[in-house]
Amino acid sequence: MTQPVIAQKLPFAVDLEAGDYFWCRCGRSNNQPFCDGSHKGTVFAPVKFTLAEKKKVWLCGCKHTGSMPFCDGTHSHL
Repeated sequence: MTQPVIAQKLPFAVDLEAGDYFWCRCGRSNNQPFCDGSHKGTVFAPVKFTLAEKKKVWLCGCKHTGSMPFCDGTHSHL
């Protein structure tokens, strides 16, 4: 597996509390958009990100963004 699985072709809009999170990079997690360990045995690893305050974020669902873990619109070109 050298390419991530496209979980969905739209971003995940989520309201998150301040803290650390692990975004699924491989696309195989059953807990999208967050990692559940499904990447084990692949070349992928989750992407850790930290929020300093509570906020709404748009996390990439296609797994091809250039600004991991946030959506940059790449899904519109897939």
